[in-house]
Amino acid sequence: MSMDDIYDQDGLRSVHNHEFMVDADFQRAYARGVTAVGTDYRWHWRVHTGLWAATLASHLPGDFVECGVNKGFMSSAIMELLDWNSQGRVFYLLDTFQGVDERYLSPADRDVGVIDRNRRDIDSGFYTFDVESVKRNFAQWHGVKWIVGSIPETLPQVDASEIAFVHLDLNCSLPEVAAAEYLWDRVVSGGVILMDDYGYIGYRSQKLGMDQFARSKGLQILSLPTGQGLLIKPAAVTRRSVE
Repeated sequence: MSMDDIYDQDGLRSVHNHEFMVDADFQRAYARGVTAVGTDYRWHWRVHTGLWAATLASHLPGDFVECGVNKGFMSSAIMELLDWNSQGRVFYLLDTFQGVDERYLSPADRDVGVIDRNRRDIDSGFYTFDVESVKRNFAQWHGVKWIVGSIPETLPQVDASEIAFVHLDLNCSLPEVAAAEYLWDRVVSGGVILMDDYGYIGYRSQKLGMDQFARSKGLQILSLPTGQGLLIKPAAVTRRSVE
């Protein structure tokens, strides 16, 4: 692949350097994500961002949390890259494994069509209901804690005292904000919260909810051209509104 090529996939078109795609470690981690789901979603820059964030967090104390696992693309790629069995950490993996729980949809979620999208994703097989097959995908790694069920109900099962990395990919706003609120105090200074759908078209309800959460902490989320949102917890947070 020539680095002069235009990157054009997953909602992002760019002429900027993307030679991370030919990095051997990236390719190995990305391929492990593809193995987890059985297909290539062409999420290279999105996964690159997730791997960068997880690598940064790996230099901090604390466990990892993913809220919204599905078949495990992102978390598999991260665990492959970081040689998870050498980390001495726990990766908490939370999901309904039944698609979005429609009981927890806000009016804004409903207005942007989350119910129809959820049912299409279930009917197409994008969402897995087979939690045992997902667990088998992760069998090579130690330090995995499975939490099956709906957020916010399952959040008390995250018993980590310190958290270095949170990946939020819940496809609706109320559970995503609830997870951020619940976990925030245990996220260490410099810890990363990466939101998968923050800027994606059709997911504005999540952006608005997470923006309000960030403002309550005196912070602002970085909107990324991949559609993700990035929040890094500072050493000291001044609780003031961000204009």
